[in-house]
Amino acid sequence: MNAIALTIAGSDSGGGAGIQADLKTFSALGVFGTSVITAITAQNTLGVRAVEDISPEMVGHQIDAIFDDIAVGATKIGMVSRVATIAVIAERLSRHAVRPVLDPVMVATSGDRLLAADAVGALREQLLPLAALVTPNLPEAALLADTGIAENEQDMIAQAEAILKSGAGAVLVKGGHGNGAESVDILVTNKGTTRYAAPRVQTPNTHGTGCTLSAAIAAGLACGLTLEDAVARAKAYLQKALQASDRLLVGGGHGPVHHFHHWWETR
Repeated sequence: MNAIALTIAGSDSGGGAGIQADLKTFSALGVFGTSVITAITAQNTLGVRAVEDISPEMVGHQIDAIFDDIAVGATKIGMVSRVATIAVIAERLSRHAVRPVLDPVMVATSGDRLLAADAVGALREQLLPLAALVTPNLPEAALLADTGIAENEQDMIAQAEAILKSGAGAVLVKGGHGNGAESVDILVTNKGTTRYAAPRVQTPNTHGTGCTLSAAIAAGLACGLTLEDAVARAKAYLQKALQASDRLLVGGGHGPVHHFHHWWETR
């Protein structure tokens, strides 16, 4: 039986992040992708020009349509910008007994805010307790833990432990926004801590990295990998996608990573 994953996220017209990045990642890792679109964005590599939300009712209908028919092995949540949308997603996933990978998308790589201020509390209260894994970057982890941005790995672990108290099954604090020769991600569960490190890739093509990593983790879980192995494979995949991103000539700003680096011919 084919592995199947679901992404619940916003659409990126530029193709580098959101639903588009998630479906590319699923496909690259041998997983059939399904989707629930929460919002439509008008954006490119230079920034977000406009955001239009899909109605909460339609989001709910999409979720029901998937789970009433398709055997989804893993689910990830990306951009959910409104309180009403968060409420519907939480209610439907609870009804269908789904514990998702939650990527708390709050700010785009360009700096544009993607989560309404009043939605932060709703995300913390309604979606965090449902999540099998939460994957915040450094600014997001600080916001969710209500502290300053982590300055070292000890701070990252402390923030992850604070977020765990919300009821999430595990927390992966991503170090891509940090400094140093290595990009270090730290996974914290009730069983302990796992450190994942890779050489930091110097490239402006970082659009969609968070979406890609969380989607890759969901793909691994859909394939039956343990959480630790799914995170390790996802980080290795993203590392290669970043290293190959300069092969793509897309836009004049923060370009996308190369999701299909393994298959496309070098140009």
